[in-house]
Amino acid sequence: MSLTQIFRPRNRGQLAFITKVHRWVYTKSGGWLGANMGGIPMILLTTTGRKTGEARTTPLLSMRDGERFIVVGSNAGADKPPAWWLNLQAKPDAKVQYGRKFFTMRAAQATPEEAAVLWPRLEAMYPGYVDYKKGTTREIPIVILSPV
Repeated sequence: MSLTQIFRPRNRGQLAFITKVHRWVYTKSGGWLGANMGGIPMILLTTTGRKTGEARTTPLLSMRDGERFIVVGSNAGADKPPAWWLNLQAKPDAKVQYGRKFFTMRAAQATPEEAAVLWPRLEAMYPGYVDYKKGTTREIPIVILSPV
């Protein structure tokens, strides 16, 4: 099964299970395992819950851009945005773990000009984004995580 097949909206239960296991393995291994999935860099993004104020950690496909990490708020093509993006909109400060390294970051949505440059690179990294974009009416945000 390819990454594109796993991360399709019709496999939401499977995606939730894989996400939970991936977060556990990534965390328990101290970043030795889980920083790469099918050749795609993965981060653990920790946000502050907008309702609870509690830390929420999510593994995400990511792309490096210098010191920045680029992530996509696709929610596997669902019509609602991912909770981590809603959390970042309320409080843009976050922690990122990439492998065994930890970063303090601040999130911002890419401008239309930035998105025009980043989107083709993101699609080349993970072709499933093309289907996600076709499968929803909402704008899928590109989120830039920059060092604080």
